[in-house]
Amino acid sequence: MKICIVVARFSFTGVPLTQIRFARALAARGHDVELVFGHVPASTHMPDIGAARLVVLGHAAASGMLLPFCRYLRRNQPDIVFSSQDNLNGFVLLAAILTRSQAKISGSSRVNPFFTYSNRPFTRKWLYKQAMRMVMWRADALTCVSQGMIGEYRTLFRNPPHVVAYNLVDDAPSRARIDEPIDHPWFVDKSVPIVVSAGTLSPRKGYADLVAAFGQLVAGGRDARLVIFGEGPSRPDLERQVRDLGLEGRVSLPGNVPNPLRYFARSDVFAMTSYFEGLGNVLIEAMMCGCSLVATDCPSGPAEILDFGRYGRVVPVGDVDALAQAIAGQLDHPTDPALLAEGVHRFGEEAVLARHFELLGLPGQERGAA
Repeated sequence: MKICIVVARFSFTGVPLTQIRFARALAARGHDVELVFGHVPASTHMPDIGAARLVVLGHAAASGMLLPFCRYLRRNQPDIVFSSQDNLNGFVLLAAILTRSQAKISGSSRVNPFFTYSNRPFTRKWLYKQAMRMVMWRADALTCVSQGMIGEYRTLFRNPPHVVAYNLVDDAPSRARIDEPIDHPWFVDKSVPIVVSAGTLSPRKGYADLVAAFGQLVAGGRDARLVIFGEGPSRPDLERQVRDLGLEGRVSLPGNVPNPLRYFARSDVFAMTSYFEGLGNVLIEAMMCGCSLVATDCPSGPAEILDFGRYGRVVPVGDVDALAQAIAGQLDHPTDPALLAEGVHRFGEEAVLARHFELLGLPGQERGAA
């Protein structure tokens, strides 16, 4: 089958990287796959997309992609279009209506819908909600990446058609990256336990809580190190907090790295301290790497990933004391790797592809091309 996977903008973040894995897996099964980005920043070194072909429309905003994507649909005539993120989903559905495309359309929502829609009349988000209601009928499937998000949609739309389809996180190329060499000295010399996290350095990720909790561990006599991979606007505040707590020799903020999985596999505890998530791919990646897990019970995915405590410890959002205790507990009593392997199965190639094809009414097509 001819499959288009469309994303608004490439960056080394959850949605683009997940969709690249999705495209790569479909192409490996013999499908004719095009990975369509609205924009790819200049001089970007793209990750491996396997046998998929890259198409760049040249527009960073979803609204600017409407006409170029209409032209793409007329010219390429895909059998299936997989879109991601609410604003892009709306324009993809509108393009399919305008062009009378016969493609099956699957639109996935990856973040809290309150960022896009509102029940407050005549606001911009309310108007967008009305526009989405007008084109929603064209979708063959509308999915969310967590059950918690389904509940959020039910507060915004009457009887929304959304169902759960998890992100593809665990695939063979990703597992191969786990064994790549490392150069950070703390991970080479594993004489001291390491707590790790990764993501955009922004207030919503709760890294100030993580540094504060780690400070409690150190003050209590715990010999450990903390590494937070990522970049963002909170860096100056976090660096100041590290200095104020006297943790300069124990906390590292290395910035973005192209392959954090190799570091997760050599860490003792992965901590996700977010105030909200769509799902939390990086938590699944850490699970895949065999790292013991701690996560906040934020809307809407982390607790679901951990099966509400089966695969890791879940703590209240913003509770520094509980976070410190949970990290200490995982350092003292790591989660059984066999249990982590069980938990990650839901996010593997076979399960995720089968689910998407089932929702499109194409059972049995997940293993290879028609």
